[in-house]
Amino acid sequence: MTIQWFPGHMAKAKREVQEKLKLVDIVFELVDARLPLSSRNPMIDEVINQKPRLLILNKADMADEIETKKWLQYFADKGLSAVAINSFQGKGLGQVIKAAEGILADKWARMKAKGMKPRAIRAMIGGIPNVGKSTLINRLAKKNIANTGNTPGVTRAQQWIKVGKELELLDTPGILWPKFEDQEVGLKLALTGAIKDTIINMEDLAVFGLKFLSLHYPERMKERYGIDFMDEDIVKTYDHIGNLRKVLGPGGVIDYDKVSDLIVKDIRNLEFGKLTFDFVDEELEKELIEK
Repeated sequence: MTIQWFPGHMAKAKREVQEKLKLVDIVFELVDARLPLSSRNPMIDEVINQKPRLLILNKADMADEIETKKWLQYFADKGLSAVAINSFQGKGLGQVIKAAEGILADKWARMKAKGMKPRAIRAMIGGIPNVGKSTLINRLAKKNIANTGNTPGVTRAQQWIKVGKELELLDTPGILWPKFEDQEVGLKLALTGAIKDTIINMEDLAVFGLKFLSLHYPERMKERYGIDFMDEDIVKTYDHIGNLRKVLGPGGVIDYDKVSDLIVKDIRNLEFGKLTFDFVDEELEKELIEK
């Protein structure tokens, strides 16, 4: 399955982001804590160039806590400031402004030395669709200013939003890259809802999910479905899950389409617990091989 999703408004958004960079002090790059690498836009370095940046791992409440800690250390080792938050419940938001102040401390000191009065930090917030940008903005502003939704692509226009006296945010539409060089990245993004289900083959997505669980979280798969591996004959696995969960159609026949939907829904609804789909150990091994 080849996944590509790059609506016209995203190409326009990329150009607009580049034009607005000169207005901000720092970029808040928002990613999904479950996909710290896969949910980063490969174009981001090219787009923001040398602008100071804070990496925000959102939806930390849905990610494997052990892996999140590893990712924070990984980025720190790379010289990139990162914090983990849960914007939906408003947890960890204080870290965002504090971290931004730390990153910009030298710039603020130079401004003060020149006799310039302190002002609010001007930040641009961006990321791929459905990572929670609007939810984060609303939490920081303590009121519903930005449009929110579970469907990727809700935010379409840029807007400035004041967050108290400390921060001014420039919201931007989610930008996804034109194509996925690694189709596994596309499947991970689709599994966590960053890509519209209407363009996805749900059976391919469900099978990918089962293979992932078999490899990384077999004990949770066993607890939920009574199996800790996926049979080479996928029909046998589907039959087992369909019978176990009573996903049956007319005449008591298993509805395989509904089984696929069930598997994806279970993963998204945390029925297997908190999951992380990118692993530091795998990334470090890949980096070692590339060297």
